[in-house]
Amino acid sequence: MKKLRVWMRKEEIDTDRLAGSIAVVIDVLLATTTLYAIVEAGARRVFPVGSMEEAVELRKRLNSPRMRTGGEENGLLIEGFDFGPFPDEFTAENTGGNDIVFLTTNGTRAIAKAQSASRLLLGCLRNAPSVARWLQEADCDDVSFICAGSKGHVSLEDILCAAAILSRMDTRGWKLDDAAWLVREFGRNQKQKTSDILEESRVGRWFVKNGKVDLLRYVGEIGASNSLVEVRDGQVLSLPSRAVR
Repeated sequence: MKKLRVWMRKEEIDTDRLAGSIAVVIDVLLATTTLYAIVEAGARRVFPVGSMEEAVELRKRLNSPRMRTGGEENGLLIEGFDFGPFPDEFTAENTGGNDIVFLTTNGTRAIAKAQSASRLLLGCLRNAPSVARWLQEADCDDVSFICAGSKGHVSLEDILCAAAILSRMDTRGWKLDDAAWLVREFGRNQKQKTSDILEESRVGRWFVKNGKVDLLRYVGEIGASNSLVEVRDGQVLSLPSRAVR
């Protein structure tokens, strides 16, 4: 029987159990959402990194005049980096054709910890239906959703995204762990608007307080993107798009 599990925080990742499985890393606010924005803006190569040391080393090793850096550390902009963590910072004008090294406190570190998976996809609310269909059609008996969370705590927006994906899948014939069952039912039964849930989350409240409601709405547009990406050999790569019914 096919197995489906949800890890609600990156700290729960079991690298041995990921071997041979498909993993989907989710960090809605903001790493996975922004990584999609970077790809869609036409970046040449995108490198999510798990530490500041890795970011510095990679920038030196690649030594590219088209190298740019973005992200945050502990919620703060990183001195010497070209961009912060927000998707609207990465436009076609400043990103297209460039190489991007991207670091965040939770999301890119979750990606780094999940590298033992046989396939590693990134999920966000904007492409949740596309991820659901890809997983439904994938030839794999073991799928793990990894919600990045925030510094060891569960993040509502990441759970919401996992729920948006799971509730769109036909899970008959799958063995769900308790967390996956709970998340799927939340997706099926929640009646609130996505924007309302995001605004009630801890990080979402920061967005509202700091005048970034429009950005929060962008993040919460379920199905606005058909893009699919996976991380392979430390690099974010596009997957062929599939029409979503």
